[in-house]
Amino acid sequence: MNNNLGRKLASLAMALVFSGSVVAQEPITPIEPVKEINLAKVELGKKLFFDPRLSKSGFISCNSCHNLSMGGTDNLKTSIGHNWQQGPINSPTVLNSSMNVAQFWDGRAADLKEQAGGPIANPGEMAFTHTLAIDVLESIPEYVTEFTQVFGPDCINIDQVTEAIAEFEKTLVTPNSRFDQWLLGNADAITKHELAGYKLFKESGCVACHMGPAVGGTSFHKMGLVAPYETKNEAQGLAGVTGQDADRFKFKVPTLRNVELTYPYFHDGEAATLTEAVDIMGRLQLARKFEESELDQIVAFLNTLTGDQPSFALPMLPPSTDKTPRPTPFE
Repeated sequence: MNNNLGRKLASLAMALVFSGSVVAQEPITPIEPVKEINLAKVELGKKLFFDPRLSKSGFISCNSCHNLSMGGTDNLKTSIGHNWQQGPINSPTVLNSSMNVAQFWDGRAADLKEQAGGPIANPGEMAFTHTLAIDVLESIPEYVTEFTQVFGPDCINIDQVTEAIAEFEKTLVTPNSRFDQWLLGNADAITKHELAGYKLFKESGCVACHMGPAVGGTSFHKMGLVAPYETKNEAQGLAGVTGQDADRFKFKVPTLRNVELTYPYFHDGEAATLTEAVDIMGRLQLARKFEESELDQIVAFLNTLTGDQPSFALPMLPPSTDKTPRPTPFE
């Protein structure tokens, strides 16, 4: 199959994503509600996602850096980890992360399952070890029972932990944004001003990187394509994974879904506002200086990408029987 035919078939498939619905032929496609999940595994993963006992201090959970009440981020330039260490990079949103081509800004984790194990053992994040995390879970009878119900009678292991967290994270999609409603045929879902911003977004070339249901997340591109990006951040991007100099400063293109909630922006968190981020992207990636009115239109469009946020009751975490003293986040 040649590339042109493949692209046409892919576009047709996405256009038919909602059976019985007419989807506009656009580079951005609607988000579907999650399908084909294991509900018991999701419930276990939800508990683990919110459980700070997977950290050395007993204070830090997955939700600390990927707060589901804050767009799946922490709204900090770079995240705070164990012993109040300032992390090296901005925390990407966990919302719609199942649509990413890989996880982390540099793509070092192939999928959500692989990503979930990283922070637990990272000395600058949760600062635990996988072995100690499993010891904690095995000391809690309710967890032992639930792991047995989900995975069978074998001993709890880190593979099961990360699989459950990943299954929960798959449910964190945000469908039904006003822009999705427009794509599905509701012409009144967005204003003329917002539609003008979308047209400008397309005509300027933003959709070369920001496309598909997540409006990004599916490719890596150099930060500072036509002009250098000035930063004090030492992150090397994809080059840190591949070892190739050609991949220096290539970062995973972030999703623009819910982008009004996920400030500050870029891998170093240096863009405080969407207006600033769009201005920088225009100049450094597209060689275009947007007028103030154009920036206002594009930002207005981007705000239409906020969808329904995950809604669920916070889990009741099983009580711990482990009386071992834990260090505080200061230690």
